[in-house]
Amino acid sequence: MRIGIDLLWVRPGICGGTESYIRNMMHGFGQYDPQNEYVLFVAKDNAETFRVYEQYPHMGLYVCPTVCASQMKRLLWENLHLDRTAHRQGVDVMFIPVYSKPRTYGSRIPYVCAIHDLQAWHYPEYFSRIRCLFMKYMWRYTCRTASQLITISEYSRQDIISHYPVAKGKCNVIYIPVDLSASGMEATQLHEKYGIEKDDYFYCVSSMLPHKNLDTLLKAMQIRKQQGHTQPLVISGVGGQKEAFRAKVAELCIEDVVVDTGFVSNEERDCLYEHCRMFLFPSVFEGFGMPTIEAMSRGKLVLTTKESCLEEVTKGKAAYVEQPYDAQEWADKIQWAMTQQGEAVEFPEYSLEYATKQTVRLFQRAQNTKYR
Repeated sequence: MRIGIDLLWVRPGICGGTESYIRNMMHGFGQYDPQNEYVLFVAKDNAETFRVYEQYPHMGLYVCPTVCASQMKRLLWENLHLDRTAHRQGVDVMFIPVYSKPRTYGSRIPYVCAIHDLQAWHYPEYFSRIRCLFMKYMWRYTCRTASQLITISEYSRQDIISHYPVAKGKCNVIYIPVDLSASGMEATQLHEKYGIEKDDYFYCVSSMLPHKNLDTLLKAMQIRKQQGHTQPLVISGVGGQKEAFRAKVAELCIEDVVVDTGFVSNEERDCLYEHCRMFLFPSVFEGFGMPTIEAMSRGKLVLTTKESCLEEVTKGKAAYVEQPYDAQEWADKIQWAMTQQGEAVEFPEYSLEYATKQTVRLFQRAQNTKYR
């Protein structure tokens, strides 16, 4: 089977979790699926970042005459030419790792598309009106015309089906693979940079959008400070409402117990995971919630909510607050959790090998059924 992967949309370093997902999956296809061939459709301005996958003898790049930097140009080329180009390249199945399935022109190539979540349905205020309408249109079109769909939790699957019932028979849950590489850094480096001590700080990885519910966590830190507790909260947060976050920290007078690292490298992030006392994740909406799994797999006690998919993906093995917006409950649960011992939790369904084999089986199903 010859499988095409659309990578024209990848703007390196900008696409966030979706980019990390597909780059990780391509290593999975390279390592665990040598039986099939892969054609990576890349743009002129992102091609070099994908050369690493040519190390796998069954993977090759096809550089398309468009650029990822211009979304309009990319979308036009994708919709006018990608399907025909894939057909000329002898592709049997196309994989679109994002929601925007391009138009097809009678090639009869089955498409497998990924829809991670429907954030624009729940938080339309995050997007311009045009962007919101575009995403809803593309979700509807993709659900109707894709042969198979991938989403990343049962919560997201049910959410997609509730908005687009046509997806019911072809929407499949394949959890995101979680990379657990060791950081290679020492806790002393964290102390030198942030003034924090090993096993004596709380950690959180989050954007700074309202649904991440960081305001509640900050209020809980204020309560803890008033109670005389001094363990700081370290947040690696990028994107969203950074200035509002800083203003809230100042308003609550907790600058001395909150450390905002901003963007950190994967190595530094992993080191922060490895040496924290506890991982706190107050979000009320996630498609998957990968940071909770990254922390639990490293033996850290995780305190989070039961909202959206979080209880599902943590398999009920984390500690939870019942009222996600109750700062007092957060403060009380944090203090209770300080008396508990974390232990590493194994999640075999989140391994790269497992996710790869599940996805390849879906490619095979798409080729055999050829829904249109």
